[in-house]
Amino acid sequence: MSTQQEAPQDRIFTVPNSLSLARLVGVPLFLWLVLIEADWWALGVLVFAGLSDWLDGKLARALNQMSKLGTVLDPAADRLYILATLIGLTIRDIIPLWLVVALVAREFAILPIAPIVRRLGYSGTLPVHFIGKAGTMCLLYAFPLLLLGDHDGGAATAAKVTGWSFAIWGTGLYWWAAVLYWAQTRQLVLAGRASSPASGPDPAPGRGGPGDPGADPPAGDQKGAETPR
Repeated sequence: MSTQQEAPQDRIFTVPNSLSLARLVGVPLFLWLVLIEADWWALGVLVFAGLSDWLDGKLARALNQMSKLGTVLDPAADRLYILATLIGLTIRDIIPLWLVVALVAREFAILPIAPIVRRLGYSGTLPVHFIGKAGTMCLLYAFPLLLLGDHDGGAATAAKVTGWSFAIWGTGLYWWAAVLYWAQTRQLVLAGRASSPASGPDPAPGRGGPGDPGADPPAGDQKGAETPR
C-alpha cells in the first residue's frame, strides 16, 4: 500500500471524526434528558446522533478521510447510545430487565474476539458484518419508539408496538452477528494453524496468504470497531 493511501489512516482532525466526537458528547446529555423525562428533547438528540452516524460514513468515503480513530469512535458512539438508552429506559420502567441482560451479555460474548485476532498477528480487525449493522440500526430505531410509547394516545400505542418489533428483531440480529463473528474468528485460527512453519515454506514477503500473521483481515467494510458490532 502506498504512502498516499496510508496517510488518511493516521488522521485525527477530520470532518467525520468531528461528527463522531459530537455524537459522543451527546450521550450524557441524552441520558440526562431521558431521566428528567424531557422526551422530545431526548428524541432530538437521538435524531442528530442518527443523522451524524449516517453522514460521517458518507463523508469519510467521499473525502477519503477514513481513519483508525474513526473506526473506534463510530461504533463506540453507537454502543454508548444503546447503553445510555438501556439505563434510562430501565430506570423509567419502560423496558424489562431481561432485554438489558440479553444485550449486555452479547457484548461480553464477543469481548474475547479482539485479543484473539491480535494474537494471531493481524494488523487490522474483523470487518463489521451487515447483520451486526442491521441489528444496531433496529435497536437505534426501537428505543426512541419505546420512549414515545410511554405516553398516552393511539400514536403512542402504535409507537410502542413498532418499537417492540424493532427491539426483538434487533436483539436477534445482534446475537446472530455475534455467532458470525465467532465463526469468522474460528476460520482465522484454523488458517493460522494450517500455515504454520511445519506445513511448508513461508509465503513471499508482502504476499501474505489467509494465515499470514502480517496479512490484513478478510476484505470487508473497514469502518469496523476494535471489537465488532
